[in-house]
Amino acid sequence: MLVQDRVTTNPNPKSPKSQIRASINSHHHDLHHRFSESKSLDFSTWVSENFCKIVTITVLVATVAAILFLLSTGDTAALSYIQSKAQPLDKTHHPPRINWNNIPSIADKSSPYTNFRSEKWIVVSVSHYPSDSLKKLVRIKGWQLLAIGNSRTPNDWSLKGAIYLSLEQQATLGFRVSGYLPFDSYLRKSVGYLFAIQHGAKKIFDADDRGEVIDGDLGKHFDVELIGEGARQETILQYSHENENRSVVNPYVHFGQRTVWPRGLPLENVGEIGHEEFYTEVFGGKQFIQQGISNGLPDVDSVFYHTRKTGLEAFDIRFDERAPKVALPQGVMMPVNSFNTIYHSSAFWGLMLPVSVSTMASDVLRGYWGQRLLWEIGGYVVVYPPTVHRYDTVGGYPFSEEKDLHVNVGRLIKFLVAWRSSKHELFEKILELSFAMAEEGFWSEQDVKFTAAWLQDLLAVGYQQPRLMSFELDRPRPNIGHGDRKEFVPRKLPSVHLGVEETGTVNYEIGNLIRWRKNFGNVVLIMFCNGPVERTALEWRLLYGRIFKTVIILSSQKNEDLAVEAGHLDRMYKHLPKIFDRYSSAEGFLFLQDDTILNYWNLLQADKTKLWITDKVSKSWTTVSTNGNTGWYAKQAEIVRKVVGSMPVHFQVNYKEAMKSDQSLVIGSSEIFYIPQQLVTDFVDLVGLVGDLNIHQKVAIPMFFMSMDSPQNFDSVLSTMVYKPKPPPANSTLYSAQAPAVHPWNVSSEQDFIKLTRIMAEGDPLLMELF
Repeated sequence: MLVQDRVTTNPNPKSPKSQIRASINSHHHDLHHRFSESKSLDFSTWVSENFCKIVTITVLVATVAAILFLLSTGDTAALSYIQSKAQPLDKTHHPPRINWNNIPSIADKSSPYTNFRSEKWIVVSVSHYPSDSLKKLVRIKGWQLLAIGNSRTPNDWSLKGAIYLSLEQQATLGFRVSGYLPFDSYLRKSVGYLFAIQHGAKKIFDADDRGEVIDGDLGKHFDVELIGEGARQETILQYSHENENRSVVNPYVHFGQRTVWPRGLPLENVGEIGHEEFYTEVFGGKQFIQQGISNGLPDVDSVFYHTRKTGLEAFDIRFDERAPKVALPQGVMMPVNSFNTIYHSSAFWGLMLPVSVSTMASDVLRGYWGQRLLWEIGGYVVVYPPTVHRYDTVGGYPFSEEKDLHVNVGRLIKFLVAWRSSKHELFEKILELSFAMAEEGFWSEQDVKFTAAWLQDLLAVGYQQPRLMSFELDRPRPNIGHGDRKEFVPRKLPSVHLGVEETGTVNYEIGNLIRWRKNFGNVVLIMFCNGPVERTALEWRLLYGRIFKTVIILSSQKNEDLAVEAGHLDRMYKHLPKIFDRYSSAEGFLFLQDDTILNYWNLLQADKTKLWITDKVSKSWTTVSTNGNTGWYAKQAEIVRKVVGSMPVHFQVNYKEAMKSDQSLVIGSSEIFYIPQQLVTDFVDLVGLVGDLNIHQKVAIPMFFMSMDSPQNFDSVLSTMVYKPKPPPANSTLYSAQAPAVHPWNVSSEQDFIKLTRIMAEGDPLLMELF
């Protein structure tokens, strides 16, 4: 999944220290220049004439002193947070190198709880005064509630029996991670996890202030003890690993709700509502991450919330409390959240909440990342029947806050299942995977550095790395005999929303989205932005990333923060082979300029094994005679003749049959075209024949297409697109939801994008949920 949060940066950023240093040097040079000649002035006159300079230097010296004071007094967290927000992180060329044996310990010397110890902790983030649910959580026997404040928490927040850490108290604890955490977010729970581990935690229940533990007893629902007298010595039902192509499951089906899906499940898997043909079993004791199911308002995404609910009545969805808990084998994943999950000490490293993605995506990305690493120590995730009841009191989040989930979560799962590491320590593997995920664009380099800080803090508070275990995925999987097959048929519980019983079919709009995603889920969209990418790149990814395998953004200026690559539109064809090579398993590649709108719902009938282009669209392709012409057209035609003359026979035959005359030149607008995987090699070969010759994109693309295949074999899906050489006075008079594409259309700001999505919602109603 690609990183989506908007970042606004200085094109030539400097750290606060370097800016101060440069400013001081500038003033020193200025003073030397101005005072090199002696003057006969008394002291009062000198002060009067140079008063402004004296004040400026005094302010600068005071600023430097303040920074040095922060560094010397240990409040590096506050300073590094300022620095991390003031400038983008440098490009990381390799994972950070850390000497794990030389991490100084961090002791709690500042809080009132220095000598307090507890093995079982509940960690919550609080932004408001204690809720009724929180008042019940604090009374759960044997568990210590830890509330983590943020910038929105009331200053006088308190709850008897709870430990509360305000922002100011968090800053004094000395954790490295503090410098990466936003001030106003639940992501500050990372400080709470470290505090709990520092104070003796062996189990941590990751919770929120909206859930009430059913019957007020966590031990009744979860496996709180994995070893010793209190441990349940039993086998656990496990999803079958027989289907090697399955990498993700919807656990809600197992617990009776076939048409409800958890936040973070790839939308292309929403329609998989059949139950398991059979299960297997696994011995208990290594279920280091335990995910509970929530009655009432389960963990659902914004697509489910906004398409299944009308009016103001709250959700009250119930799951089967009699269904057995179920484990996930290596190679199979599921979404894991941050408000109803128990982590045992062997998985404490997996509590880290990434900071560079949207907040509603952070815990889900953490869950997938943690599950993959859990396999390295022989652990697994188990899902439990309803453990809490959550109340639908806040309302659903907008689609845009979950954008990092919906864009590429399916690709993330495939990446994680395929990822391998040869490192010999768990923390080295963790750091290596975090770096690899940044390279793939699932989160940013900020999270690579955050991971390094998190792991060092874990060691500093006394945590010990778990030992690695043998990795089962690379072994041949044994056949599952009839005696090993365990049957369980989930109940089909009604999903009662607003007093209306669910019919068991997936919502019509969701069904369409699934069909589009299945059709184009292995097609790469390559988009060139003529407009300002800092205002539109993320929006284009949000719009089209729901449909395509991935969205590559190119522009005349590179922007690493937004993952925008540099390219020149008039020679863009020379950049395409690099992208083809990067996505060699893709089904095809669709090129699109940002002044052309793609109505993807009208492309389902197109043949993805053929070329698509606008050769049959009026005014998109034009043929120019070069006979007697000595201008630009004649020069381009001469280069074309030179390239065609060097072509292998099959290319030459195709091209000359299509052109008929060598005294003419085809100019194609090339705003949109598609190349199937089976013709990628031909395209790359043709680009190689052009070499350093300066053929314009509008000339090269038609030449390539007519050389690769006969125009009569092109798919005609784009022939009915709306095409005008110049925009009409108002965009709205041009758009048609029935056309496959519309050109031209100007999008240069977020407001333009909002207007566009509202118009496109005629073809894709779910677009109304983007903003």
